[in-house]
Amino acid sequence: MIVVAGESLIDMVPTGDGAFRPVPGGGPFNVARTIARLGEPCTYLGALSTDGFGALLRTGLEESRVDHSFAPSTDAPTTLAFALLDERGAATYQFYFDGTSAPTLDEDQARAVLAMQPRVLYVGTLGLVLEPMASSVEALAAEMPDDVLLVVDPNCRPSVIESHPGSRERLDRLLRRADVVKASTDDIEYLDPDRPAAETVERIHAEGAAVVLLTDGGNDVRVVSDGGVQRVPVPRVALADTIGAGDSFCGGFVAWWHDRTLGKAELSDGALLKAATEFATSVSAVTCQRVGADPPWAHELADAGWP
Repeated sequence: MIVVAGESLIDMVPTGDGAFRPVPGGGPFNVARTIARLGEPCTYLGALSTDGFGALLRTGLEESRVDHSFAPSTDAPTTLAFALLDERGAATYQFYFDGTSAPTLDEDQARAVLAMQPRVLYVGTLGLVLEPMASSVEALAAEMPDDVLLVVDPNCRPSVIESHPGSRERLDRLLRRADVVKASTDDIEYLDPDRPAAETVERIHAEGAAVVLLTDGGNDVRVVSDGGVQRVPVPRVALADTIGAGDSFCGGFVAWWHDRTLGKAELSDGALLKAATEFATSVSAVTCQRVGADPPWAHELADAGWP
Protein backbone atom coordinates (compact mmCIF):
# COMPACT_ATOMS: atom_id res chain seq x y z
CA MET A 1 0.00 0.00 0.00
CA ILE A 2 1.09 3.53 -0.82
CA VAL A 3 0.01 6.40 1.45
CA VAL A 4 -0.13 9.93 0.02
CA ALA A 5 -0.37 12.63 2.70
CA GLY A 6 -1.16 16.30 2.18
CA GLU A 7 -3.72 18.75 0.88
CA SER A 8 -6.62 18.54 -1.49
CA LEU A 9 -8.26 21.67 -2.84
CA ILE A 10 -10.20 23.07 -5.74
CA ASP A 11 -8.19 24.57 -8.59
CA MET A 12 -10.10 27.41 -10.19
CA VAL A 13 -8.90 27.08 -13.79
CA PRO A 14 -9.39 29.96 -16.27
CA THR A 15 -11.73 29.17 -19.13
CA GLY A 16 -10.38 31.89 -21.43
CA ASP A 17 -13.42 34.17 -21.24
CA GLY A 18 -12.69 35.74 -17.86
CA ALA A 19 -14.41 32.95 -15.92
CA PHE A 20 -13.00 30.06 -13.88
CA ARG A 21 -13.93 26.37 -13.81
CA PRO A 22 -13.60 24.39 -10.52
CA VAL A 23 -11.32 21.37 -10.93
CA PRO A 24 -10.30 18.94 -8.14
CA GLY A 25 -6.63 19.39 -7.31
CA GLY A 26 -3.85 19.85 -4.78
CA GLY A 27 -0.42 18.29 -5.24
CA PRO A 28 -0.87 15.21 -3.02
CA PHE A 29 -4.46 14.72 -4.22
CA ASN A 30 -3.17 14.65 -7.81
CA VAL A 31 -0.35 12.26 -6.89
CA ALA A 32 -2.80 9.86 -5.22
CA ARG A 33 -5.11 9.83 -8.25
CA THR A 34 -2.17 9.24 -10.58
CA ILE A 35 -0.92 6.25 -8.60
CA ALA A 36 -4.36 4.65 -8.34
CA ARG A 37 -5.20 5.25 -12.02
CA LEU A 38 -1.98 3.45 -12.88
CA GLY A 39 -3.23 0.42 -10.98
CA GLU A 40 -1.40 0.63 -7.67
CA PRO A 41 -3.17 0.51 -4.26
CA CYS A 42 -3.17 4.00 -2.79
CA THR A 43 -4.62 5.60 0.34
CA TYR A 44 -5.12 9.36 0.53
CA LEU A 45 -4.52 11.00 3.91
CA GLY A 46 -5.92 14.51 4.13
CA ALA A 47 -8.97 16.35 5.46
CA LEU A 48 -11.98 16.85 3.17
CA SER A 49 -14.76 19.37 3.68
CA THR A 50 -18.41 18.38 4.00
CA ASP A 51 -19.33 21.18 1.57
CA GLY A 52 -20.10 20.72 -2.12
CA PHE A 53 -16.49 21.11 -3.22
CA GLY A 54 -15.45 18.56 -0.59
CA ALA A 55 -17.98 16.11 -2.00
CA LEU A 56 -16.51 16.74 -5.46
CA LEU A 57 -13.03 15.94 -4.14
CA ARG A 58 -14.14 12.76 -2.38
CA THR A 59 -15.96 11.65 -5.52
CA GLY A 60 -12.81 12.36 -7.52
CA LEU A 61 -10.87 10.02 -5.25
CA GLU A 62 -13.53 7.32 -5.56
CA GLU A 63 -13.65 7.59 -9.34
CA SER A 64 -9.86 7.21 -9.50
CA ARG A 65 -10.06 4.19 -7.15
CA VAL A 66 -8.18 5.88 -4.32
CA ASP A 67 -8.95 4.65 -0.80
CA HIS A 68 -10.19 7.64 1.23
CA SER A 69 -11.15 5.84 4.43
CA PHE A 70 -8.40 7.75 6.27
CA ALA A 71 -9.52 11.14 4.91
CA PRO A 72 -11.40 12.76 7.82
CA SER A 73 -14.36 15.06 7.22
CA THR A 74 -14.50 18.65 8.46
CA ASP A 75 -17.13 21.36 8.31
CA ALA A 76 -14.47 23.93 7.34
CA PRO A 77 -14.93 25.10 3.74
CA THR A 78 -12.77 23.64 0.99
CA THR A 79 -9.38 25.21 0.30
CA LEU A 80 -9.19 27.08 -3.03
CA ALA A 81 -6.38 27.87 -5.48
CA PHE A 82 -6.83 30.16 -8.47
CA ALA A 83 -4.57 29.07 -11.32
CA LEU A 84 -3.07 31.85 -13.45
CA LEU A 85 -1.67 30.69 -16.80
CA ASP A 86 1.03 32.43 -18.81
CA GLU A 87 1.32 32.35 -22.61
CA ARG A 88 3.08 28.95 -22.43
CA GLY A 89 0.35 27.38 -20.30
CA ALA A 90 2.56 27.37 -17.18
CA ALA A 91 0.58 27.91 -13.99
CA THR A 92 1.10 30.03 -10.90
CA TYR A 93 -1.36 29.96 -8.01
CA GLN A 94 -3.11 32.24 -5.58
CA PHE A 95 -4.28 30.30 -2.52
CA TYR A 96 -7.17 30.84 -0.13
CA PHE A 97 -6.52 28.62 2.89
CA ASP A 98 -7.25 30.52 6.13
CA GLY A 99 -10.02 28.73 8.01
CA THR A 100 -10.38 26.08 5.30
CA SER A 101 -10.35 22.29 5.24
CA ALA A 102 -6.87 21.25 4.07
CA PRO A 103 -4.85 22.40 7.12
CA THR A 104 -7.08 20.68 9.70
CA LEU A 105 -5.49 17.19 9.69
CA ASP A 106 -4.31 16.44 13.24
CA GLU A 107 -1.65 14.01 14.51
CA ASP A 108 -4.09 11.32 15.69
CA GLN A 109 -5.79 11.31 12.29
CA ALA A 110 -2.41 11.04 10.57
CA ARG A 111 -1.10 8.26 12.81
CA ALA A 112 -4.19 6.14 12.15
CA VAL A 113 -2.80 5.25 8.73
CA LEU A 114 0.09 3.36 10.35
CA ALA A 115 -2.36 0.47 10.71
CA MET A 116 -2.18 0.07 6.91
CA GLN A 117 1.53 -0.86 7.17
CA PRO A 118 2.39 1.13 4.04
CA ARG A 119 5.42 0.38 1.88
CA VAL A 120 5.65 3.94 0.56
CA LEU A 121 4.81 7.33 2.09
CA TYR A 122 4.58 10.39 -0.14
CA VAL A 123 4.47 13.89 1.39
CA GLY A 124 4.60 17.27 -0.26
CA THR A 125 3.37 20.75 -1.27
CA LEU A 126 1.14 22.60 1.23
CA GLY A 127 1.01 19.43 3.31
CA LEU A 128 4.46 20.48 4.56
CA VAL A 129 3.45 24.08 5.29
CA LEU A 130 -0.11 24.57 6.58
CA GLU A 131 -0.72 23.86 10.26
CA PRO A 132 -1.64 21.61 12.00
CA MET A 133 -1.42 19.39 8.91
CA ALA A 134 2.30 20.00 8.38
CA SER A 135 3.30 18.98 11.90
CA SER A 136 1.00 15.95 11.67
CA VAL A 137 2.58 14.82 8.41
CA GLU A 138 6.11 15.27 9.77
CA ALA A 139 5.23 13.26 12.89
CA LEU A 140 3.85 10.48 10.70
CA ALA A 141 7.03 10.41 8.61
CA ALA A 142 9.12 10.17 11.78
CA GLU A 143 7.12 7.18 13.04
CA MET A 144 7.23 5.17 9.83
CA PRO A 145 9.33 1.96 10.01
CA ASP A 146 12.81 2.18 8.48
CA ASP A 147 11.89 0.04 5.49
CA VAL A 148 9.14 2.41 4.32
CA LEU A 149 10.19 4.41 1.26
CA LEU A 150 9.75 8.14 1.96
CA VAL A 151 9.15 10.31 -1.11
CA VAL A 152 9.22 14.10 -0.64
CA ASP A 153 8.10 16.66 -3.22
CA PRO A 154 8.64 20.18 -1.82
CA ASN A 155 6.63 21.76 -4.68
CA CYS A 156 7.42 25.11 -3.08
CA ARG A 157 4.84 27.87 -2.91
CA PRO A 158 6.96 30.82 -1.66
CA SER A 159 4.06 33.12 -0.81
CA VAL A 160 2.59 30.47 1.49
CA ILE A 161 5.86 29.21 2.96
CA GLU A 162 7.06 32.68 3.91
CA SER A 163 3.87 33.35 5.86
CA HIS A 164 4.38 30.23 8.01
CA PRO A 165 7.49 30.52 10.23
CA GLY A 166 9.32 27.24 10.69
CA SER A 167 8.15 25.63 7.47
CA ARG A 168 11.57 25.96 5.83
CA GLU A 169 13.19 24.19 8.76
CA ARG A 170 10.59 21.42 8.57
CA LEU A 171 11.19 21.01 4.87
CA ASP A 172 14.94 20.78 5.44
CA ARG A 173 14.41 18.04 8.04
CA LEU A 174 12.18 16.03 5.71
CA LEU A 175 14.58 16.41 2.79
CA ARG A 176 17.37 14.95 4.94
CA ARG A 177 15.13 12.03 5.92
CA ALA A 178 13.78 11.38 2.41
CA ASP A 179 14.77 8.45 0.23
CA VAL A 180 13.50 10.03 -3.00
CA VAL A 181 13.19 13.78 -3.56
CA LYS A 182 11.34 15.08 -6.59
CA ALA A 183 11.99 18.79 -7.18
CA SER A 184 11.65 21.29 -9.99
CA THR A 185 14.29 23.84 -10.91
CA ASP A 186 11.96 26.49 -9.46
CA ASP A 187 11.93 24.60 -6.15
CA ILE A 188 15.71 24.39 -6.10
CA GLU A 189 16.12 28.08 -6.91
CA TYR A 190 13.80 28.98 -4.06
CA LEU A 191 15.53 26.65 -1.59
CA ASP A 192 19.00 28.04 -2.37
CA PRO A 193 18.96 31.07 -4.70
CA ASP A 194 22.67 31.79 -4.22
CA ARG A 195 23.97 28.50 -5.61
CA PRO A 196 23.77 26.79 -9.00
CA ALA A 197 20.95 24.25 -9.11
CA ALA A 198 23.38 21.37 -9.63
CA GLU A 199 25.20 22.19 -6.38
CA THR A 200 21.97 22.35 -4.39
CA VAL A 201 20.79 19.03 -5.79
CA GLU A 202 24.13 17.42 -4.94
CA ARG A 203 23.85 18.82 -1.41
CA ILE A 204 20.36 17.34 -0.95
CA HIS A 205 21.69 14.00 -2.19
CA ALA A 206 24.76 14.15 0.04
CA GLU A 207 22.71 15.02 3.12
CA GLY A 208 20.50 11.95 2.88
CA ALA A 209 18.31 11.49 -0.19
CA ALA A 210 19.33 8.39 -2.15
CA VAL A 211 17.79 9.85 -5.32
CA VAL A 212 16.91 13.36 -6.46
CA LEU A 213 14.69 13.73 -9.51
CA LEU A 214 15.12 17.24 -10.90
CA THR A 215 12.49 18.35 -13.43
CA ASP A 216 12.94 21.41 -15.63
CA GLY A 217 9.81 21.95 -17.70
CA GLY A 218 10.37 20.55 -21.18
CA ASN A 219 14.08 19.99 -20.61
CA ASP A 220 15.71 16.72 -19.60
CA VAL A 221 14.99 15.29 -16.15
CA ARG A 222 18.20 14.92 -14.16
CA VAL A 223 18.39 11.81 -11.99
CA VAL A 224 21.00 12.20 -9.26
CA SER A 225 22.03 9.12 -7.28
CA ASP A 226 25.15 7.37 -5.97
CA GLY A 227 25.79 6.28 -9.57
CA GLY A 228 26.11 9.88 -10.74
CA VAL A 229 23.80 11.98 -12.91
CA GLN A 230 21.60 10.60 -15.67
CA ARG A 231 19.54 12.69 -18.09
CA VAL A 232 16.15 11.49 -19.27
CA PRO A 233 14.52 13.38 -22.18
CA VAL A 234 10.98 14.73 -21.84
CA PRO A 235 8.52 13.78 -24.62
CA ARG A 236 7.40 16.62 -26.90
CA VAL A 237 3.62 17.03 -26.89
CA ALA A 238 0.96 19.61 -27.72
CA LEU A 239 0.67 21.48 -24.43
CA ALA A 240 -2.74 22.33 -22.93
CA ASP A 241 -1.34 23.46 -19.57
CA THR A 242 1.12 22.28 -16.92
CA ILE A 243 -1.37 21.92 -14.06
CA GLY A 244 -0.57 18.63 -12.31
CA ALA A 245 2.44 17.89 -14.53
CA GLY A 246 4.91 17.51 -11.68
CA ASP A 247 2.39 15.66 -9.55
CA SER A 248 1.67 13.09 -12.24
CA PHE A 249 5.42 12.70 -12.87
CA CYS A 250 5.99 11.91 -9.21
CA GLY A 251 2.96 9.62 -9.06
CA GLY A 252 4.16 7.82 -12.16
CA PHE A 253 7.60 7.19 -10.67
CA VAL A 254 6.13 5.89 -7.39
CA ALA A 255 3.62 3.65 -9.19
CA TRP A 256 6.31 2.12 -11.42
CA TRP A 257 8.58 1.47 -8.42
CA HIS A 258 5.81 -0.04 -6.30
CA ASP A 259 4.46 -2.21 -9.13
CA ARG A 260 7.80 -4.01 -9.26
CA THR A 261 7.97 -4.42 -5.45
CA LEU A 262 11.14 -2.34 -5.35
CA GLY A 263 12.33 -0.63 -2.19
CA LYS A 264 15.20 1.39 -0.81
CA ALA A 265 17.95 -1.05 -1.77
CA GLU A 266 17.17 -0.79 -5.48
CA LEU A 267 17.56 3.01 -5.48
CA SER A 268 21.24 2.43 -6.26
CA ASP A 269 20.38 0.74 -9.58
CA GLY A 270 20.83 3.27 -12.35
CA ALA A 271 18.99 1.21 -14.98
CA LEU A 272 15.91 0.89 -12.78
CA LEU A 273 15.97 4.60 -11.99
CA LYS A 274 16.17 5.49 -15.67
CA ALA A 275 13.27 3.19 -16.59
CA ALA A 276 11.09 4.54 -13.78
CA THR A 277 11.87 8.12 -14.79
CA GLU A 278 11.09 7.43 -18.45
CA PHE A 279 7.72 6.05 -17.41
CA ALA A 280 7.11 9.08 -15.19
CA THR A 281 7.81 11.48 -18.07
CA SER A 282 5.27 9.61 -20.20
CA VAL A 283 2.61 9.97 -17.51
CA SER A 284 3.35 13.68 -17.16
CA ALA A 285 3.29 14.18 -20.94
CA VAL A 286 -0.26 12.85 -21.17
CA THR A 287 -1.37 15.09 -18.30
CA CYS A 288 0.09 18.13 -20.05
CA GLN A 289 -2.13 17.49 -23.05
CA ARG A 290 -5.25 17.87 -20.91
CA VAL A 291 -6.82 20.89 -19.21
CA GLY A 292 -6.29 20.82 -15.46
CA ALA A 293 -4.83 17.98 -13.40
CA ASP A 294 -6.20 14.91 -15.20
CA PRO A 295 -3.62 12.11 -15.03
CA PRO A 296 -3.91 9.12 -17.37
CA TRP A 297 -5.15 5.62 -16.65
CA ALA A 298 -2.85 2.67 -17.25
CA HIS A 299 -4.88 1.51 -20.26
CA GLU A 300 -4.60 4.96 -21.86
CA LEU A 301 -0.82 4.80 -21.71
CA ALA A 302 -0.85 1.30 -23.17
CA ASP A 303 -3.27 2.26 -25.94
CA ALA A 304 -1.13 5.26 -26.88
CA GLY A 305 2.04 3.18 -26.98
CA TRP A 306 3.78 4.99 -24.12
CA PRO A 307 6.45 2.95 -22.30
